[in-house]
Amino acid sequence: MRRELSLVAGLTAGMIGLIASQSATSVLFIGNSFTFAAGSPVQFYRADTVTDLNNEGIGGVPALFKSFTQQAGLAYDVFLETRGGSGLDFHLANKRDAISSRAWDVVVMHGYSTLDSAKPRDPAKLISTSKEMADVLRARNPKVLLYLMATWSRADQVYPPTGAWTKEPIEAMARDVRAAYDKAAAGASAKAVIPVGEAWTRAMQTGVADPNPYDGIDAGKLDLWTYDHYHGSVYGYYLEALTIFGTLTGRDPRSLGDGECSAYELGLSRPQAKALQQVAFDQLAAVGTVKAAPMALEKPANAARCARP
Repeated sequence: MRRELSLVAGLTAGMIGLIASQSATSVLFIGNSFTFAAGSPVQFYRADTVTDLNNEGIGGVPALFKSFTQQAGLAYDVFLETRGGSGLDFHLANKRDAISSRAWDVVVMHGYSTLDSAKPRDPAKLISTSKEMADVLRARNPKVLLYLMATWSRADQVYPPTGAWTKEPIEAMARDVRAAYDKAAAGASAKAVIPVGEAWTRAMQTGVADPNPYDGIDAGKLDLWTYDHYHGSVYGYYLEALTIFGTLTGRDPRSLGDGECSAYELGLSRPQAKALQQVAFDQLAAVGTVKAAPMALEKPANAARCARP
């Protein structure tokens, strides 16, 4: 009898797990080092909570997104397929089988940071490869929700004399990148462009972040870039993940609260987490993606609260 009861209990638990898995929304991230969070502790953060299709042990921004959704009580199965220094053309040429292995519910993707590694500022490759990738994804699921992520201004492309945006304001690169992604999104019939680059610009313009890491970081301001002034810092990737979270879920990023678990685990202070959540909200609210929601109740960030489910 005990053996039969144990068997029934095991089968019941398995069925519950299967139902929960089937009801969760699947999200695939396709990108490069801007997705896997090169140059920061985020790269391998909570890698066990997401599925890396390349089996490289990456957590990255997808794991941050997963953490946010868990804390918000939302069910998402998160996957990623990333390769450093690449655009969508690489993934189409080398990872098509992995990308088309499943009928994804949602896909977030982006190309190379200068639009084209061989022809900086030229949007043609991004536009054509976004359309081709969309066709691959819709062949498996015609109803897939496709988001393109417009990336940030690279300080190393603005301030040094050899940069593709030299002598232009720091916001110019993000503005040009966004314009290219708007064209790519139209051609690919994407649901929306995620304004990560504009969120970074807003952080600088509102005094949350320093706009020029080459002349030092002003007291009380954050450096969104890591040591190479190219990739993101923990702060930059945190803001990226918040902007993605708000776009995909429609939730006010501030609802996570300044005691949010990932901020605690990655070493952000409460004021830093609160400031970046506010920036993400302001950017998304400005374009009507999210509406203001009540702030989260004060909850102490600690190891017990942030334990994995």
